[in-house]
Amino acid sequence: MSYSRPRVLIVDDSAFMRRVTSQIIESSGEFVVAGTARNGVDALKQIREVHPDIVTLDVDMPEMDGLSALGFIMGQMPVPVVMLSAGTTSSGQEATLRALELGAVDFVHKPSGSISLDLGAVASRLLAALRGAATANLAAVRVAPRDS
Repeated sequence: MSYSRPRVLIVDDSAFMRRVTSQIIESSGEFVVAGTARNGVDALKQIREVHPDIVTLDVDMPEMDGLSALGFIMGQMPVPVVMLSAGTTSSGQEATLRALELGAVDFVHKPSGSISLDLGAVASRLLAALRGAATANLAAVRVAPRDS
């Protein structure tokens, strides 16, 4: 990576979660927030413009969801992606597996409900995932084809 600290693009439809995620990332001193996007369409545009080293990508978003955006990212402009989701249901577990099949390097569950006591644990988990993403070798990732 050409920067002293890896640059992260944060993609989430919730302005509140973009702010919280930005604060976690910036306060670590290990990463820099390169920008934010509100959905998958905006994320694709931002990736082309800011050239982040890592992307955090929410699963459930309007206009273009995270899984669809992930397919485009890995197929057209591969960059390490850490998926974020509040989903803990069976459909959330399916989304996790699908994201990993599409090339995501890790998956982090967002804080449940309103910001709660698990924020510290989520912050630790997110930073660990970003550290892993910063060293990911995407050449070794075999991306599963997108569903038609």
